[in-house]
Amino acid sequence: MKVVLFCGGLGTRLREHSDTIPKPLVNIGYRPILWHLMRYYAHFGHNEFILCLGYRGDLIREYFLNFNECMSNDFVLTQGGAKVELLSRDLDDWTITFVDTGLHSNIAGRLTRVRRYLEDDEVFLANYADALTDLPLDQHVEAFLDQELVASFVAVPTSQSFHGVYADEEGIVTSFGSMQEANFWINGGFFCFRREVFDFIQEGEELVEKPFQRLIQRRKLGVFRYRGFWQQMDTFKEKIAYDRMEGRGECPWMVWKG
Repeated sequence: MKVVLFCGGLGTRLREHSDTIPKPLVNIGYRPILWHLMRYYAHFGHNEFILCLGYRGDLIREYFLNFNECMSNDFVLTQGGAKVELLSRDLDDWTITFVDTGLHSNIAGRLTRVRRYLEDDEVFLANYADALTDLPLDQHVEAFLDQELVASFVAVPTSQSFHGVYADEEGIVTSFGSMQEANFWINGGFFCFRREVFDFIQEGEELVEKPFQRLIQRRKLGVFRYRGFWQQMDTFKEKIAYDRMEGRGECPWMVWKG
């Protein structure tokens, strides 16, 4: 299945990095989060990617045009540096389509602009490109196909430390507690779609608003709940959390390492 990755956002909440590079190129270790995500999909056999470019899309193009596999793979250097033998490779069998989908387009707009590159594929995957997980992707895809849905997304428990408040009409608090303990789920940004999803999108609409409401009315929108590892990288604090995990060698999203 082809994988559509939304790489065009401004990343305004990650200003320490996104003022100079697009958020998908913010590094975790030696590689940007975009590479980690693509490597995750490739592990499950999905190695045809469509990158929806926008803000600083030129840097994403340059990254892959100048891709140096020696930076994160073991290799043997001989003949005084004249010969390099890679002992493993990253993207030998990847196919990547780069598409300019506009600087200020929303997610649905970007998806619509790459429709022709999906050709006649009945089913495809999509991702916000700002979070990683150890989700068993094959299970999500299987559940999606079995239910004959048009769209499905992975829902994860919120990681926010906010407290939820419930009160009656008189302003008296009836319950108060952590959102993490309230069985509150959020959209994790990992999607399965059928081609019919384009029939539910109208010009200018945001994907998870009116189009998803139409799918809900038709009972064609599903959810795959997952309580395992999922972590977005939307803020500098979350970037630091990833750096610390990588520094400790605790990288649960690297499912390709077994």
